[in-house]
Amino acid sequence: MASLIDRDKQFIWHPFTPQKQMPDPIAIVKGSGSLLFDEMGNSYIDAISSWWVNLHGHAHPYIAEKIYQQALTLEQVIFAGFTHSPAVNLAERLLPLLPGSMSRIFYSDNGSTSTEVALKMALQYWWNLNPEKARTKILCFENSYHGDTFGAMSVSDRSVFTTPFVPLLFDVITIPLPNNGNLDSIKSIIHQYGNDIAAFIYEPMIQGAGGMNMYDSYLMNELLNSVKLYEVICVADEVMTGFGRTGTLFASEHYHKKPDIICLSKGLTGGTMALGVTACNNRIYNAFVDDDKRKTFFHGHSFTANPLACTAALASLDLLQQQSAIERIEWLCNEVAIFAKELINLNLQIQNVRVVGTVLAFEMQDVTKTYLHQIAQPFTKACLDRGVYIRPLGNTVYIMPPYSVTESEFEKIKSVILEVIKLFV
Repeated sequence: MASLIDRDKQFIWHPFTPQKQMPDPIAIVKGSGSLLFDEMGNSYIDAISSWWVNLHGHAHPYIAEKIYQQALTLEQVIFAGFTHSPAVNLAERLLPLLPGSMSRIFYSDNGSTSTEVALKMALQYWWNLNPEKARTKILCFENSYHGDTFGAMSVSDRSVFTTPFVPLLFDVITIPLPNNGNLDSIKSIIHQYGNDIAAFIYEPMIQGAGGMNMYDSYLMNELLNSVKLYEVICVADEVMTGFGRTGTLFASEHYHKKPDIICLSKGLTGGTMALGVTACNNRIYNAFVDDDKRKTFFHGHSFTANPLACTAALASLDLLQQQSAIERIEWLCNEVAIFAKELINLNLQIQNVRVVGTVLAFEMQDVTKTYLHQIAQPFTKACLDRGVYIRPLGNTVYIMPPYSVTESEFEKIKSVILEVIKLFV
């Protein structure tokens, strides 16, 4: 009988994976805590939380039990004209936790759809106010990444992720991340186009897929001040940064100026199921409350507010709000910061060691980041051979462990990284 890997190679097309001479995938048969186990019994510490989604560890019994009980009751129902307890309970619990004055939750399926919803929401807001004078420009950062649907690609950096589709993407106004030398020039762009900009979408504190770019909160506050002078809708893409990754529950808590819309996914369900949330304040929502039916938000997904996914999110929130989880996040932030100092002091010829909350990143070999850098695949393999799963973004190596990571597991992550770095410098 063919192995699971052979069957996979015959039928499956994996994401973000060059297909020619593709390395054999690893067949994972079990997860427990911070560990993944393959069919040969080998274990790997999941140092990137399985694409940044896992918060509490794999196969968490509390979340699994809640999903099981919900599956016996209601697994799915259309969300147009119906409602159910998991969706209502999650909205009631989530809204008070969000930065700003969020008042409504719109459910979707994943991070990309949550940003797609936010963009359509923001653009239609201005159309609903006045179709003849609707704002249509979107402001976004260089090196940003907001997903792979077309709207999300349009507001993302023109990169290897979007190259084949560039002629089909709508135009945006792009600005660099703020620093001490460019803030005035960025503000001048905002002043030039401010009355035409419908929304400003950004990843607060840290850009993920664009290369784990971390930027100053004070300067971002200054930028948000300028944007809000023109009543531009601020959209915080917290798909990656939400639920403790930056040390606070949400990265937008680091800013004085709060968003009008927040996008969530990934850690929302603790990493167990696909679910997206787009939360907005009353300013946005009220523009859709009208006798004119054309001002309805005509958007939805078959699995909008899936009861199982909402239940998983509620269970994850239960765990996240426990004192022990809060302490684990504080501990992990501290350990990551200490490790960053060790990397700098060891002078290993790596570049730009940086930390925000539970996330650490640095570049190998070149200062310039490139997603197609040849070091990514051999670096991943070398770490896997030593029992740690790390998947660099090109030559940008990073860690983002689940909060379940133990002291001994974190020590192993550190020792493996140090060992593997020396193989390539």
